[in-house]
Amino acid sequence: MGKGISKTIEPIGGIGANQIVGDLDASGMRFGMVVARFNDELTDELARSAYQCLEQNGAKRETIDLVRVPGAYEVPVVAEKMAASKRYDALIVLGVVVEGETQHAQMIIDTTGQTVLDISCRYQLPVINEIVGVRTWAQAEARCLGGENTRGWYAAEAAIETVRAMRRLG
Repeated sequence: MGKGISKTIEPIGGIGANQIVGDLDASGMRFGMVVARFNDELTDELARSAYQCLEQNGAKRETIDLVRVPGAYEVPVVAEKMAASKRYDALIVLGVVVEGETQHAQMIIDTTGQTVLDISCRYQLPVINEIVGVRTWAQAEARCLGGENTRGWYAAEAAIETVRAMRRLG
C-alpha cells in the first residue's frame, strides 16, 4: 500500500475483531456541498468531480444540494446551518487556499479546519473537509484537476463510505 487511501474497502487482515467498514453505495443518501468561489477555476473542478463521484456511486441529482460562498472563511457558517437542518447524511466542504506572502493562508486553514471538525462532531454528521491548503498554484492544480484523482472525488468517496460505516454502527 502506498501513499493515500486504497480504492478497495475491506476489513484489515489478521484481526479477529468484529470490523465495521463502509462501502461506496450512495443510493438513498442526501448530500450537501459548500463550495468557495475564491480560486473558482479550481474549486469548480473540485465540485464537479465530487458531484460526478456521488452520481456515479448512486446518488440522485435531486438529493445533492450545493451552496456557493465567497471564500473558505464563509464555508463553516453555511456548513453549520446545513448540519443543523438535519436534512443531510453528509456534507462536503470545498475550497482552495494558496499560501501567499503572509500567514493569512495558514490562519484560514487552521480555523476553518477546526470549525468544520467541531460541526461534524457536534451533529454526529460526516463533514468532509477538502479546503485544500497548499504552498503553490502548481500544488493546487495537482490536487484539484484530474477527475477521479482530485480531492473533490476523494471527498465524495469519503462521505459515502463514512455514512455507510456510521449506519452499520447503528
